[in-house]
Amino acid sequence: MLSACITHLLTQPMWLLLLSSLGFISFLKASTLLLSWVYATFLRPEKDLKGYGSWALITGATDGIGKAFARQLAQKGLNLILVSRNPNKLRTVSSEILAEHPGTKIKTVVFDFSGKVSTRPVQGVIEEAVEGLNVGLLINNVGITYPAARFFHEVDEKVWMDVVRVNLEGTSRVTRAVLPGMIQRKRGAIVNIGSGASSVMPSHPLFTIYAATKAYVDQLSRCLYVEYKRYGIHVQCQVPLYVATKMTSKVASIGRSSLFIPTPEDYAKAAIGRIGYEARCAPYWAHSFQWCFAWLLPECVLDAWRLSIGIHRRGKLIA
Repeated sequence: MLSACITHLLTQPMWLLLLSSLGFISFLKASTLLLSWVYATFLRPEKDLKGYGSWALITGATDGIGKAFARQLAQKGLNLILVSRNPNKLRTVSSEILAEHPGTKIKTVVFDFSGKVSTRPVQGVIEEAVEGLNVGLLINNVGITYPAARFFHEVDEKVWMDVVRVNLEGTSRVTRAVLPGMIQRKRGAIVNIGSGASSVMPSHPLFTIYAATKAYVDQLSRCLYVEYKRYGIHVQCQVPLYVATKMTSKVASIGRSSLFIPTPEDYAKAAIGRIGYEARCAPYWAHSFQWCFAWLLPECVLDAWRLSIGIHRRGKLIA
């Protein structure tokens, strides 16, 4: 029977055999990717984050994703350096974490990455904060965007320069400040929070500078991942889509969480499970589905869709 099947195959036209082989290879590749995603998202064990060091530094730590990261990392037994521009919020978040996890050591750093209040350079401030501490994990979460959808020529220079200073310069300088200690200890993990605006969508019109700075974060992360893995330092860009935070509520009018829009707590829980693995990932499972769907669509369709959303949001504000 086997010989009959082989004979039947050999009598088929070459183009049909080639097409069948390509189809089988494509099916095998898709199946492998699906199984790998299921394993990484739901089955793979988390890294022991304390193995990187006993302290974690989190920027933008008093709201949204940053605050959720802080609470999750305290639960994992890490001590925290919390960086934010608002001293009152820092005190509140620290008190909340200590109430839940009394054994956690917390150090707070008041710093405004936009430069509106702080006069000292951020790199020096962070170097001073981490001195003598075994900082093994950095969460570069701080980020801002425009207050509303605008064409580039409508955005005040001060507004878009603040976005550049916070998202681009802030991430770079904080990373530069913690790297020497990690290199010396030959271990560490750096997580840079990117955005679907640059990694998933081909464009993000009417929020152009924001998307451009997040594209920088994406490429910075990839290059640092390659540069420093020989030193035992893992650098990762995590790519969230919409998360139910104050920023998305203000900019995208998203008032509550849903299947595809997680709470900051749900996002952070998923994100911690991916630290130390891929160079780039969308930690929350539903965001991965959205990324896959976007990948299947032509870029011109996505461009037109994002432009229509941006113009609609701009029009609502003007009206």
